[in-house]
Amino acid sequence: MTTSIRTIAKVAETSVSSVSRVLNNSGYVSPEVRQRVEAAIKDLNYAPSKGARMLRGEASRMIGLMLPSIDVPFFGILASTIERELFERGYQTLICSSAENEDHEARYVAMLRAQRVEGVIVASAYGGTAHLQPLVDSGIPIIAIDRELVGISDDVFMADHAEGGRIMARHLVDLGHRQIAVVGAPGHSQPIQLRLGGIREVLEERGYPPAFEAIGEDHSFAATYALAKGVLERRPDVTAIIGTTDIAAVAAIHAARDLGRSVPADCSVIGFDDLPEASYVLPRLTTVAQPIREVALEATRRLEERLVDRQQGSDRRPVTRVRLPVRLIERESTGPVPESCQG
Repeated sequence: MTTSIRTIAKVAETSVSSVSRVLNNSGYVSPEVRQRVEAAIKDLNYAPSKGARMLRGEASRMIGLMLPSIDVPFFGILASTIERELFERGYQTLICSSAENEDHEARYVAMLRAQRVEGVIVASAYGGTAHLQPLVDSGIPIIAIDRELVGISDDVFMADHAEGGRIMARHLVDLGHRQIAVVGAPGHSQPIQLRLGGIREVLEERGYPPAFEAIGEDHSFAATYALAKGVLERRPDVTAIIGTTDIAAVAAIHAARDLGRSVPADCSVIGFDDLPEASYVLPRLTTVAQPIREVALEATRRLEERLVDRQQGSDRRPVTRVRLPVRLIERESTGPVPESCQG
């Protein structure tokens, strides 16, 4: 049962008004009465309701976290790291999964404002930002992660996705591959577009033909498996597949093997993220590792700094736009172009 201040007053053998003065730290209460009230609060494990705290003008200690999806391993790790870090700093996290839907995001914005969150960390599913403007209008600090939110947040923490695309392409080109396909999703994702840009840049610089791109909107294993299988059936000359994510790369490995092609002897496969699954699949996945946890930690620290600034009535910290470095993790799924395809 919920403990009321009347119960506290009864246990402490004092008046309700005295309990209220102790809880609000206002007005005089004798040391003896204060001691009894505090002991009763502890014994009864009393915590004031959120509504009561808000009526007193106290901070909600709640942070909103808006992500495109939480059933994708990358976002699951991101959410887990942010929630844990915020909890250790005394905040509660409201996790909102928009299911790659801008209307869902807009509805979550209204909910977060109603809950009087102190700040929001956002990885918006879409490039449009008008639906996030009410957060700005409410003076709520916003930290962008994994993609930029122009006009909404000046603080951005993300991996260097374009360089990741360049690393993937360079790795395959250096192994002699010329007929390369790219498989992944979702096509509207800013990080995916940046990776594609990096891949195109390297192939153009080397004078190689553009990669065959099969980019869908569903980033599930089943959907990317279908994309990869379709590519290999239509383009048997392809000797390497770039998965825009590790999930897409793992799906490509399965598709290649189901079509009787050996990885990497007949077809090399590389991914992006370095999820735990990259080490579990056989052959173990060559991938570009992005610092998922570092992005989460840096964003959380910056949000707390912004909240402190807000409480102190100042905001003199410089804008932070951070692109954290990525690196190649070379495992077993990539190798030299087959001899029959050389020259």
